[in-house]
Amino acid sequence: MHIPDAFIPMGQALVYWIIALIFIALALRWARSSMKEEKVPLVAVLAAGIFAIQAVNIPIPWGTSGHMVGAALAAIVLGSPYAGIFVLTLVLLVQGIIFGDGGITVMGANIINMGVVGGFIGYYGYTALNGVMNNAYVAAFIAGWASLFISAILCAVELAIAGTFPLDLGLTFMGAYHAVIGLIEGGITAVALYLIASARPDILERPEGVTA
Repeated sequence: MHIPDAFIPMGQALVYWIIALIFIALALRWARSSMKEEKVPLVAVLAAGIFAIQAVNIPIPWGTSGHMVGAALAAIVLGSPYAGIFVLTLVLLVQGIIFGDGGITVMGANIINMGVVGGFIGYYGYTALNGVMNNAYVAAFIAGWASLFISAILCAVELAIAGTFPLDLGLTFMGAYHAVIGLIEGGITAVALYLIASARPDILERPEGVTA
């Protein structure tokens, strides 16, 4: 799902950067007010884990690449969609600047797709579903799947607007691949939430409905 440089015209990339910077500022405000010292190791572990799961990339015809994201997991565990943005921004910066995975000029779009959309869909999808079903792990699974799938669809739309790929082919291939990959994303989100609830339920921000 990482968009490389030159896939989006500079003018459009700048718009995405401006939007991303607004959300990054809000995520930094969340970090200053909510990320207590005891949460720093958890953030580091989440960032490292997300970096690792994103390293497995599947090339997608008429798209970019298919892989898991992890924003929903970070947002659910840390109790805020801005946590997902914060963690994913750190991961994407390291990937783009040091490893060349994802472009620099288009990083704003990548942050929006994976961090902003993934974090908001993951967090609010989870809280809404958990409130209805009172089953945190099923809610986490569905929210994890939806966060990945919708992020992929948005990526395809952005590339269509940029004229890089046709919209119908982009939606078909990005949607189909990530609908399947999303099952793994949802499973990892649910299992990781269960393991954290089993080992350290005290570090969960929203423990309602979460039981070991």
